[in-house]
Amino acid sequence: MNQPLKLALTLGDPAGIGAEIVLKALAHPQVLDLPVKLTVVADRRQVVETFSLLKNFSNLALADPDEIDIIDTNTGEAITLGQGDAHSGTASFTYLDTAISHTLAGSFDAIVTAPIAKSAWKLAGHIYPGQTELLAERSQTKQFGMLFVGKSPYTGWQLRTLLATVHIPLAQVAQVLTPQLVEAKLELLWRSIQHDFGLTTARIAIAGLNPHSGEQGQLGTEEQEWLSPLIQSWQTRYPNLQLDGPIPPDTMWVKPAQAWFDRTQVHLGHDAYLAMYHDQGLIPVKLLAFEQAVNTTIGLPFIRTSPDHGTAFDIAGKGIANPASLIAAITLAAELAQKRYVPA
Repeated sequence: MNQPLKLALTLGDPAGIGAEIVLKALAHPQVLDLPVKLTVVADRRQVVETFSLLKNFSNLALADPDEIDIIDTNTGEAITLGQGDAHSGTASFTYLDTAISHTLAGSFDAIVTAPIAKSAWKLAGHIYPGQTELLAERSQTKQFGMLFVGKSPYTGWQLRTLLATVHIPLAQVAQVLTPQLVEAKLELLWRSIQHDFGLTTARIAIAGLNPHSGEQGQLGTEEQEWLSPLIQSWQTRYPNLQLDGPIPPDTMWVKPAQAWFDRTQVHLGHDAYLAMYHDQGLIPVKLLAFEQAVNTTIGLPFIRTSPDHGTAFDIAGKGIANPASLIAAITLAAELAQKRYVPA
């Protein structure tokens, strides 16, 4: 492949910190050194206005909008910094929808998405649980998952956590969580471990649903009735995998924390973790890797990554937004695209 890999970078909600972290990330040496061509999908006016605002702050390294390749998706919406509303929801939806169209047409190898506000999408008439579901719908993907990936700055160990259920109320988890769903997520995870991360063998830790993984049926029966048998069946079918679980959710994260902070304990970490619901997986991920974690949508016909934080309306325009997670998302997208599209 003679041409550089092509990445689309959406601005996210323009009332939030999206434009600020994009301008900061595109000026960062780690991003500048990547062998990729980055194109921002946004309203150019918003990028220029944010650049003009942030120039008033000292010691900020910012990319110059005149030197950024931008697909200008001017929706004509009136945006107020710090105020997510129907206008900003329309704009952020348009940015992502445009990026998807260009990617499906072959213009990009990956999409990196800055944060959006689901409430703003809803106000704009776009009823989706999040960006992930729009990406899946537009690409006609039936089986997909949210895999959170973070590389420890202390040990170099990589934390990978997949959520079995995602943006649903906690009261619905036990109904939505079925053997079929968990098996589909395990299939996705194992495929991603092989194709995206190049592992031929793997150790996967699987959380229980209930406290103490059900305490032998005293605190819930899902583990005994179907989760443990499913894990045992998978272990028989896939000898290259070591499946540990169901592990009590309150103790499953002790060893990855040790692997994250202590070089001598890296061997304690698994290659991937499967959490049963949103907060069970993301509270530990964000405690360990808030600035490093990247949301990666697996199962799509293209690569998609995103920071693991939100729009931060409360600090929009103040010059203090941290671009670290977006830098990590761009870097991971480049690494995954390199593995997928460039022959070894």
